[in-house]
Amino acid sequence: MRIKEGFELRDICGESVIVATGRKNIDFSKVISLNESAALVWRGMEGRDFEVEDMAKVLLDNYEVSAERATDDAQTLALQWKEIGLVD
Repeated sequence: MRIKEGFELRDICGESVIVATGRKNIDFSKVISLNESAALVWRGMEGRDFEVEDMAKVLLDNYEVSAERATDDAQTLALQWKEIGLVD
């Protein structure tokens, strides 16, 4: 997977929000807000190809969770990002 070009994570009034840049990505019908852990994973995946295992590693490196829980959470997050068109 890879985060699609034209999406950036920004801090807006203390919230981590995905902002679409460029005309092809503009859709004002949705605001994509990420919680702290999802934002951490996003930052770790920016600008590179990655797999669910890479996402899980970020969670394992930063939180006291089991490998199974990190992988399950990373898989769920990856599916959500795919469904809303943030990653290829």
